[in-house]
Amino acid sequence: MQFRLQKIKSDASFREFFRLHKGKKTSIIVTANKERFKNLIAYSYINKFFIKKGIYTPKTISQHFNEGLIEIEDLGNKTLSDFVKKSKNSLNLYKKCINLIIKIQKIKPIKKIKISSKKYLNLGNYNIRNLHKESDLFLDWYLPGVSGKKKSQKFKRKIKKELNKLYKKIYFKNRFIVHRDFHVSNIIPSGKKLAIIDTQDTILGNPMYDVASLIDDVRIKIPLKIKNKIFKYYLQKCVFGKKEMHLLKNDFDILSVQRNLKILGIFYRLNERDRKPGYLKYLPYTWSLIELRMENKIFKNLKKILLGAVNKKLRRKINFK
Repeated sequence: MQFRLQKIKSDASFREFFRLHKGKKTSIIVTANKERFKNLIAYSYINKFFIKKGIYTPKTISQHFNEGLIEIEDLGNKTLSDFVKKSKNSLNLYKKCINLIIKIQKIKPIKKIKISSKKYLNLGNYNIRNLHKESDLFLDWYLPGVSGKKKSQKFKRKIKKELNKLYKKIYFKNRFIVHRDFHVSNIIPSGKKLAIIDTQDTILGNPMYDVASLIDDVRIKIPLKIKNKIFKYYLQKCVFGKKEMHLLKNDFDILSVQRNLKILGIFYRLNERDRKPGYLKYLPYTWSLIELRMENKIFKNLKKILLGAVNKKLRRKINFK
């Protein structure tokens, strides 16, 4: 039997991916030189947990954690993003994604996943401190990078104070399993099923986080009309009562803004620190999504402060040299 290793596209993490050809069969080799626990061990055991609960994720074929690699099931080259871009009726595909989110949300939340008889993987939760830790990526990387250190210091404290007020308004706290990066590029169609990848950051949190990740995905532009229909479909299918619907929308808007501020920071950092400039092209649309959700009156103060910190001209830039 002939063996052949083929490097395939990496993502924004410290991992690298290779397709291993074993005769007519293939598998995926995942390597990680940094953050091995999260990128290999957590990923492998969270996948196992999801599989037990009826959620399709790549099976681990063999694990070599000390060597910094694992071998997992090959689900193919195409993500759902490829199908959405070509589809004349993407709404149906997004409805299937919502069905998958709801299936995940029906899993009984647990704080620990068993690795061995004496070792457990602790799932974190989206408390206010963790929400700030993520949005601080915007304050620590993007803001000083595009506005200058002096100006960013002037606004940093004001933005953080306003975000803190908003995070305290979040109603549904840490009651659900959250994938944390749920979008069509992390979903792979396999037969009639949808498989999810990149599960290593799974956490306990708000039901709107994965919904916001899907609908306000910075990598693919969805018409507002479709966004609204996807959200409406979630409301029709979810487990919440009518009295809670307006609270869900507020949580959705807050978490969408929080997540996309984080993304601005991450994508700017990928360029500056990791020499991955390909993510800068997403920055203007990320701002468009933030602006869209800040139409909610609860963002009145933050909207004004952010405009002073980063004007509309800067928000459309992708080259800062």
